[in-house]
Amino acid sequence: MTSNEVLSMYENIAGLTNNMVAAAQSGNWNGLERIEKHVAVASVAVMGGVPALDGDARARKIALLKQIMANDRAIRDVTEPWMA
Repeated sequence: MTSNEVLSMYENIAGLTNNMVAAAQSGNWNGLERIEKHVAVASVAVMGGVPALDGDARARKIALLKQIMANDRAIRDVTEPWMA
């Protein structure tokens, strides 16, 4: 997997998690579940490991991971009280 492929994968996941936040905030539970399945498929490559990145590519990967984590927190902020 090349650096560009790694970044493309993380950009795709970040975009999907942005969509998940919007679905959760609007109460679109079916949409949230559908997008969650897309994230699972897109994340398969991460499970096998990805090459280490350097320089600007590494910084971009870190920024994308922070965005994904913030999206996860935003989704949990909506879903955890609802699930309780």
